[in-house]
Amino acid sequence: MGLKMLVVDDEASIVTLLTYNLEQSGYVVESATDGEQALELGLNNDYDMIILDLMLPVYDGLEVCRKLRERGITTPIVMLTAKDEEFDKVLGLELGADDYLTKPFSPRELIARVRAILRRVEQAGKVDEEEENEKVHVSLGDLTIYPDYHEAYLQEEGLELTPKEFELLLYLVNHKGRVLTRDQLLKAIWNYEFVGDTRIVDVHISHLREKIEPNTKKPTYIKTVRGLGYKMENPALR
Repeated sequence: MGLKMLVVDDEASIVTLLTYNLEQSGYVVESATDGEQALELGLNNDYDMIILDLMLPVYDGLEVCRKLRERGITTPIVMLTAKDEEFDKVLGLELGADDYLTKPFSPRELIARVRAILRRVEQAGKVDEEEENEKVHVSLGDLTIYPDYHEAYLQEEGLELTPKEFELLLYLVNHKGRVLTRDQLLKAIWNYEFVGDTRIVDVHISHLREKIEPNTKKPTYIKTVRGLGYKMENPALR
């Protein structure tokens, strides 16, 4: 059976178009037409991706995204919107969306985004059979990350990270001690999908700080280097 998608949009024509193209690409598709139904399906089913419209009855897409993330659902979410405003884009990513498409878009563009996200998730979660008996990990301070298992821990407590948050954290740890500009991070994690919109980097840095820093106002792991970017440090070496 193919990977399972949830398409959420209150426009029947959009649902039909997306369902047809996703099914033609080999995916299994379920759909919802309002935020309440989307939330129920998202909480009670295992989807490989959720394609979520911004403007929905009952709960809007941002509220659905927020509620899913609050309940620990880390399924990749692609937001759809008819608006092309930075506020909407940044807010959606702040609430845990992984990607963003503005209507109108071509089905081919959506499929390309879907495949790119799924490919990154698969690569991040791939397990090397030769290393099954010994998990390969990277550590920094109280952080421990298992790249092949897509798992991260802080003081042995599991962190609930979205795919993009996990990628960013792993990249920062692998480049600890180096000053990384926002453009470098944008290229490495987002492949310039949001070219010029470095605010997206700041949003995800803020999310990570909320999850790993004892005090987000005085971060000990992810330091801001004024005028340049960010640097990952080991608190134990300070």
